[in-house]
Amino acid sequence: MRAATGEDGKTLMGEATAFLTIGRNPVRVFGLDAQRRARRFAVKAKLHPVDASPSGGATIIADLGFAWDPSWLGHLRTRPALAVTLGGRPALVHVPDAAQLPAVNAAIEQGTPLPPGFVEQRVEHGASFYNHALRKREPAYLMPLNPTTAGAVEKASYDGAYKGVTDLLTLYLWRGLAFHLTRLAAFLRLTPNMVTTIGAALCVWTFFLWRDGRYWEGMAAGFVFMVLDTVDGKLARCTGTSSNWGNIFDHGVDLVHPPFWYWAWGTGLAAIGLPIALNTLWTVISVIMIGYVVQRAIEGAFIKSFGIHIHVWERIDSRFRLITARRNPNMVILVASLLGGRPDIGLIAVAWWTGLSCLFHLVRLLQAYAARRYGGRVVSWLA
Repeated sequence: MRAATGEDGKTLMGEATAFLTIGRNPVRVFGLDAQRRARRFAVKAKLHPVDASPSGGATIIADLGFAWDPSWLGHLRTRPALAVTLGGRPALVHVPDAAQLPAVNAAIEQGTPLPPGFVEQRVEHGASFYNHALRKREPAYLMPLNPTTAGAVEKASYDGAYKGVTDLLTLYLWRGLAFHLTRLAAFLRLTPNMVTTIGAALCVWTFFLWRDGRYWEGMAAGFVFMVLDTVDGKLARCTGTSSNWGNIFDHGVDLVHPPFWYWAWGTGLAAIGLPIALNTLWTVISVIMIGYVVQRAIEGAFIKSFGIHIHVWERIDSRFRLITARRNPNMVILVASLLGGRPDIGLIAVAWWTGLSCLFHLVRLLQAYAARRYGGRVVSWLA
C-alpha cells in the first residue's frame, strides 16, 4: 500500500517523509562530506533524515555516490515511486512503502534493477525545474561525486545558487572571485552570518572613509563588502545553512546602509575642496531614496498584478536589471566620477539615474496593464 504525500512532504497519515542515505563517500563539497551535505539539504526540503530504514511511511533514498541540486528533493517529494537515474544507476528514489525498502536498498547497492512499480526518470544531460516565483525554468544538476568531479560539483552548486536576474557587477565582475571566496569560507568553516558580519563591518568602515573624503580607500572597502554580500548568500545555499535570521540580517544591512553611504559621500566632498550645499545634498539624497522606494513599490505592484518579477517579463527588462539604479550599478557611476576627478557630479548623476530608472519601470508597469487589458498575456520570456 502506497502512502501518498502532500506539498509539505508529509504522508496523508501525518508522518514526515523520511530521508535515508545509502553508501559512504568521503569526498567533500564546500567542506562537507557527502552524507552531511545531503542531510542538510533534506532538512531544508522538509524531509526527516534517518539513520536506518524506518518501519513505516514514505522514504526518499539517496545514493551518496551522486551529487544533486536540492531542487530534486522537492521534485521527488510529491512523486511516489519515482526513481531518478544517471547512467542507468538510481541516484534518488522515492519509496512510498517501507516494506519495499530492503529490495530497493539491495538494488542500489548491487546495481540490479529496482523492484516492479517504480517509474524511472533518466537524467543524461542535465535537467531543469520550473521556478513558480520567477515563472522560469532553472537548471538542476545531477552528477557522480568522486575526487575527479568534486570541483565540477562545487561549480554546479555555486552556479545553481544564482536565481533569477541580477546586476552586471554581481553577474560579470566578481562572480568568479565570489566562487573562490565561497570555497575559502567553507574551508575555514565560516558560517554565512560570520561572512555577513565581516561585510557589515566593512560597510560601516566605508561610511567613515567616505565621510572623511577618502573615497578610493572607501571604495576598496565597499568593493570587498559588496563581494561578501554575494558570498554569504551563496555559502548559505551551497552548504544548506540558510536561516530566517541570516536572511533578515543580510537583507537588513542591504536595506539600511545606502542612505548613509550617499550622505557620507556628499559630506566628504568638503574635505577634498568640492563642497555641496546642504539643501542640495538633502535634495539629492531624497531623490535617490524616494526613487529607490518607488522602484521597489513598482516591482511589488507588478508581482501582485501578474505573478512574476518585472525583471523577467521581457528580454529588455532582464537587460535593464543589469544597470538599473541599485547600489552596485550606482557604484559604477561613482567610480567613474572619481576617475574624472568630480565625485560631486557622480552623486548628482546617481540621483538622475535613479529618477530615470523609476520612469522606465513605471512605463513598463503601465505597458503590462495595457497588454493585459487588450487580451495579451504577461508571462516571463524565460519560461
